[in-house]
Amino acid sequence: MRHFPRFQRHLQFALLLAGLSVSMSSQAENIDLLMSEVFATDEATYIGFQSVERTDIPVTAAVDRKYLIVDFRIGPATGQEQLQASVHKACMTLLHDRELIRSLSDAGYDMVSVAFDRQSQYDCL
Repeated sequence: MRHFPRFQRHLQFALLLAGLSVSMSSQAENIDLLMSEVFATDEATYIGFQSVERTDIPVTAAVDRKYLIVDFRIGPATGQEQLQASVHKACMTLLHDRELIRSLSDAGYDMVSVAFDRQSQYDCL
């Protein structure tokens, strides 16, 4: 019976990890669903998102360590005004989903950015 508490701790840890995995999975589904519906097909195409964590920055630093990049592609002939409007639309869609923002914050994200090409990222928060 001495090994039972150790087994119980391992079981609790496994359940915690499974819960985090399900939470992150549902978070990913929420982001994919939300972002795939932001733009009409002829405006921009949702590609996906990527989580970036800068492990070279100390946890205590005032610099963002963990952030999310939400990736879209937009036509090359898109003007600066339309690009700015697209950034605003994508960011506002993210920011208005308070549950998503709360879960990202709880997961340790410091910032969310959107990208419409491979060269530039625009910070939402």
